[in-house]
This record gives sequence, C-alpha cells and structure tokens, in this order.
Amino acid sequence: ALNRLEEIKTHRGDVERIPHNHRQLHWAQAKIYAWLMCQKLGHERMQVALVYFNITSQQETVFSEQHDAASLRLFFEDLCNRFIDWADLEAAHRTARDVALATLEFPHGEFRKGQRALSEAVYKASVNGRCLLAQAPTGIGKTIGTVFPALKAMPGQRVDKLFFLTAKTPGRQVALDALQALSDPPKALPLRVLELVARDKSCEHPTLECHGESCPLANGFYDRLPQARQAAAQAVLLDKATLRSVALQHDICPYYLGQEMVRWSDVVVGDYNHFFDLSAHLFTHTVNEGWRVSLLVDEAHNLVERARLMYTCELQSATLRDLRDVHAKVPARVKAALTRLHQPWEALVEAQTAAYEAHDAPPDKIIQALQNVVAEVTELLAQQPNLGASLGAGLVAGALQRFYFDALVFLRLAELYGPHALFDVSVADLPGSSLCIRNVVPGAHLKQRWAAAHTVTLFSATLTPHLYLVDMLGLPPDTVWVDVPSAFHPDQLRVQVAQHISTRFHDRARSLGSVVDVVARQFQQTPGNYLAFFSSFDYLQRAADALALRYPNVPLWQQSRRMTEVDRAVFLQRFTLHSQGVGFAVLGGAFGEGIDLPGARLIGAFIATLGLPQINPVNEAIKTRMQTFLGHDAEQCDAYTYLYPGLQKVVQAAGRVIRTSEDQGVLMLMDDRFARPHVQALLPVWWRRD
Repeated sequence: ALNRLEEIKTHRGDVERIPHNHRQLHWAQAKIYAWLMCQKLGHERMQVALVYFNITSQQETVFSEQHDAASLRLFFEDLCNRFIDWADLEAAHRTARDVALATLEFPHGEFRKGQRALSEAVYKASVNGRCLLAQAPTGIGKTIGTVFPALKAMPGQRVDKLFFLTAKTPGRQVALDALQALSDPPKALPLRVLELVARDKSCEHPTLECHGESCPLANGFYDRLPQARQAAAQAVLLDKATLRSVALQHDICPYYLGQEMVRWSDVVVGDYNHFFDLSAHLFTHTVNEGWRVSLLVDEAHNLVERARLMYTCELQSATLRDLRDVHAKVPARVKAALTRLHQPWEALVEAQTAAYEAHDAPPDKIIQALQNVVAEVTELLAQQPNLGASLGAGLVAGALQRFYFDALVFLRLAELYGPHALFDVSVADLPGSSLCIRNVVPGAHLKQRWAAAHTVTLFSATLTPHLYLVDMLGLPPDTVWVDVPSAFHPDQLRVQVAQHISTRFHDRARSLGSVVDVVARQFQQTPGNYLAFFSSFDYLQRAADALALRYPNVPLWQQSRRMTEVDRAVFLQRFTLHSQGVGFAVLGGAFGEGIDLPGARLIGAFIATLGLPQINPVNEAIKTRMQTFLGHDAEQCDAYTYLYPGLQKVVQAAGRVIRTSEDQGVLMLMDDRFARPHVQALLPVWWRRD
C-alpha cells in the first residue's frame, strides 16, 4: 500500500501561478486529514500529496511530502490551540455583549411621540421572528428608534449580528451616530460596529490591479492579517476612517480587512447591495455560517428600484464591436468567440420591427454564444492573470473586463429567468443595440433573503400602500404592518395645492410662468429658505431661467448634473439660519431625502411634479409583465408602475420641511392632480390641505 493521503484541487492555467497563500492553505488541509488518518489507522508515518488537476488540459500535477505522525499531531494541535485561544476571546466578548445589551437603556431618556410605538413594534417583531413594515414620519428619530430595540432583543433571541442597511451614504452616518450614542461613556457598550464601504471608495491604490504582484497592500496580505484583525477587534467603532487607520498601520488593504471583520463584528452598517445583491457577501456569510441575523432596512421605499437594478443586466453592441474590431491586442480565440456572439445578436436585431421590443426569454443561441465568450476569457485569465501586462492596463480595466463581468451576471440572471423579468432589445443609431435582462418584481429574488434572516424591519416615512411593498419585495404573507402616528401637529405645515397648474409633459412650457409666480409670491410674503423640486434637469433649468428673468431679486441656486459630494455640500451650505433664497433640485435626487435642514434653515418646499416615471415602451412593458406575474388588474399595475413610486418621492421631499416639533413651514403642491381624491388618499394623514 502507498500509505498516502491525497488532497485534490482543481485549477486552470499554469500550476505555478497558484498563489503561495492558497498553497499553504491546501497543505494545511492535507496535513490535518493526514493526522486524523494516522490516529484512526495507527500509522507512524504517512505520505501527504497535493494533487492539482487542470480542468482544461485534464493533467495532474503532484507534490508530495513524507510526515511522521508526531509532527502531524503537533501541527494539528498548534492550529487547534490557536483557534481555541481566539474562540475563548470571542466567547467572552459575546457574553459581555449580551449582558450589556440585556440591560441597555434608551440613550435619550424619554422617547419622542411615536418613537416608543415604533420601538415596541421592532422589539416584538424580533421576539416573534417576523418581518415588519414600519411607516414612521420623518423627524421622530426612526434610526435610534429601530436600532435600540433591535439591539435590546439580541440576547434573548440569540441573534449573532445586526445588519443596518441603507440606500445612500448619509444614512450610514446617521446609523453610526445612533450606535455611538448608545456606546458613549460612561456606558462603554462592548459592541463591535463595522462600517462597510464599497471597494472603489476605500482603495488606496486605484491605479493598480488588485493582486499581490501589483498592489503592495495585497502582497503578503494573509501574513499580516492576524495582527491587523486583532487590532481591529479592539476598536468599538470601525468606521471608514478607523478601519483605514488600522489597515495601513499593518500595511494591508482597508477594503479586505473590512470584509474579514464582518465575521467578528456585532453590528454591520452598509449599503443595500451588501445583503441583497446577486453576489452579496453578507447574505452568503449568513447562509454559509448559519448566522442568526436581524435586518434593519432604512428608507425601505428605495429598495424596490435598487433591487430591480441589482437583478438587471444590459450588454451593449458598441462594446462588443470595439472588442472585435478596435482593440488589436485581444487574442484571436476571444475575438472568434465574440464574432460567434455577434451573429445571433445581429440576427435578433435585424428581425426587430421597432426600436424597443420585449421578448418572453433570452434566445438559446445568444446564451450559448455568451457562454463560449465567458469560457474563452476565463481560460485567458487562467493563463495570463496579469492581463494588464499583456493587453494593456487600459483594456483590462476597461472594455474586456467590464464585458466579461457583465456577461457573467447576464448568464446568472438567465439561469434565474422567470415571469418576474423581461428580456428586451433596444436599437438606436448610436451607440447601437443593447440586450437586457430586466427585473420587474424583485421579490422573486429577495424571498430567500427574508427567509435567511431571523427578523426584518423595513422602515420609511413613505410605505403607503403597504401591500405594494409586500408584492414588489416578496415579503412573507404574515408581515406585520404598523403606521406610526406623526409627532407633528397639522398647524406646523401649511399645505396648499395650486390647482391652476399642470406639470404634465405637454403643459410644462405653459406652466413656467405660473410656477415661478407661486414661488416668488410665497418668498416675498415670507422670506426665508425654500427648496423647489422639479421632474427633470431640463424643467428645472427652464424654471430657474424664468424665475431669474421675472423676479431677479429672488436669490436662487440650483442642483446640477453629476454633482460631487463636495458640490452637494456647497449646495446645502447655502441653507443657513440667516440666509434667504430658493434652491432648485430634481425630485428623487440627492436633495429629495436624507438631508436635515431644521428650523430657519428650511421653511418651505415647492413641488412642481407628481414624480411619475416617464411613460415609455420600457415602463409599459414592465406594467404588462407585472400584471401577468402578480395577477392584478391593469389599473392597479398602472399605479404600481407610475403613481406609487412618484408619490413616494413627493412625500420624501416634503419631509425635508418639518424636522422638529418647533418647526413651521409651508408646502406648495403645484399640479391639479394633487387635488384628486385617490392621490390625496396617498398623502400623509396629518397634512392639513388648503
């Protein structure tokens, strides 16, 4: 008998390119198995072999070592002791954490009006392991009102981790501030809080490729990780700045240290995509590790559109053409595969009779050709992992890399394709045609996310009607609904409907004079800071020009396309306690939610749109597919497609005006449709309309 234990690993490309740290892990696995076999069979020695099997060439490469049982035992016990030491520390932390959370007190003394009802609903949902939809008005302190009860329930429900998921960056900071308030001295709550940041926003060397041969923070990462992990575990709040500081002290990548610290954190604050995306690592960890998790989903009205985008993928013919015809360094085998994709793609486009057409499913010929492209590029990457050196860094960071990753996502969505999605083809002179797998009802994908969590709370000021959210997000049928009464008095907000104005697309040019008259009249009557919201940048610009021409004495500043974070900060800095003027913004944009301008910093808002999505072939196809999938009538699906998403933006924008119990303000709804009964029924009940 050979008395040999083999650990078999598959690979592509040159075996010498398997990273050193991967090989060390493979040898560790093999030696542990070898000791277990020696112990079971009573062997004094054993040959340990690593067998690398190339799945492309079908060839084996074997590396073998002779080990005696005593050395294998020492190796095994050393690993066990190191694991036990770490596990003991983690167990002690968990005990201290749960003791502290069980006696946790609300950090602000008394609850605000409505805040207690919200907190009680969140706590009960956790105790009962349910999903909760909580509509709570802006300004009552929803973040601390959800975080506090979720933490309080963790010990009794044996919850391992709390994930606080946000739609936008400002929401992360609000959550971190709330968690910091719970841990401020003298409480010193033993709670590890981690802020997850996207890789492109945490990369220290964005011009370098993300591997050890290029980036110094990736080279030797796993050698320095244990010390960095230990240091990071001592920090109570691992926000972006702290995580970066710890990582750079140990010369490792901040982004990947953050990924590692997910395992050792109690609370993780991050974007929706970290749990809901197609390849979301928080969800993957939850399933693979068997974690018991609580989810808090902030501003949950955003999740419908965000999740749709997560499960939508579009391929552009212009990229395909450039890879075939422009980039000379693309290898011939890859170009041949791209040509084989181009043929059925062009046939599909030539058969089309309109600029946009929706189909029942992606054609098999397209899928097969795309699989062939992916196979060829995968093989190329296996043979030449550092494509930047052979094809040029611009290419590998650009067209080929993007098309490859998009193709992988497209194929994955094709596997998951069903009546909840559309396959459509769009044709234009420039840039050309596109193929898109477009998600319509994200709930078909999100159901397994809800099932993986112990409890979920989705909260926002705009979750009406809640059955729309249940349908679109695939929430369980026993989802609890709570509508928290407003802490504000109707006298605080004077709401007026300008019924003489129509902001429908074909009326916008005629509406400009009336719109700016309303804005100027209100400003002249009560000078102060206002926000005016419009349906598009074009409409905004035309209204701004009209106001400047007709009322030059009204101070005006406006949102522009593609504003940076610095630009947005400058825009908001114009709203001071002593300033006066009108800021023009696009409804649903950066200033329509998530900003806080209390008191005299904002005393009113003008909303010159219902925020309805544009009526176009894509949205009409979505409405038709929704009707088939959900089984609702055409009127309801029309509301699902247009009315509900639009009015959510309206209510969110209006919520910028009243932020505290002392605030007073005015809201001008400038469109005759705001007076319609079915629209009025979707507006907050505490608004008193004139």
